[in-house]
Amino acid sequence: MELSEAIAGRRSVRKYKSAAVPPEKLARVLEAARRAPTAANRQPWKLYVVKDPALRRAIGAAYKNPWFYEAPVVLVMCALPGSAWTRADGKNYADIDAAIAFDHLTLAAYAEGLATCWIGAFNSPALKDALKLPAGEEPLAMTPLGEAAETPKPTPRKPLDDLVAYR
Repeated sequence: MELSEAIAGRRSVRKYKSAAVPPEKLARVLEAARRAPTAANRQPWKLYVVKDPALRRAIGAAYKNPWFYEAPVVLVMCALPGSAWTRADGKNYADIDAAIAFDHLTLAAYAEGLATCWIGAFNSPALKDALKLPAGEEPLAMTPLGEAAETPKPTPRKPLDDLVAYR
């Protein structure tokens, strides 16, 4: 699949089949995240791959929609601010770097025939507790991962002229 096809075709899916994610597909999705660029190549992120059904349900305490934790895999991206590059004005790039890696992951998943739904609206303390995250790991985003059981319609996008300025 061409990258432009993945960018145009990826959707936020909220209904998943229970079929396991093939290990080779999961490995390619994770590799896509690993290959993402990061500021000063610091790679300040950690990704949790949660397959255990009980732990997926426990993570559900942080995001209470059953379709989320009923997928066969849940991925949790954490930023590591203490390991990130910081710009001269104090801007820490951990969240940006983790988001880029997570975006690579969602596009790679679509190219593999898998579905995702980027979740940022979650209870961070509940998620930290469920995963027993160590200090310094900040949950940034989560997604279910699996085969889609629905095909969502494209969502509207602003015209390019509203988003881009040429100088």
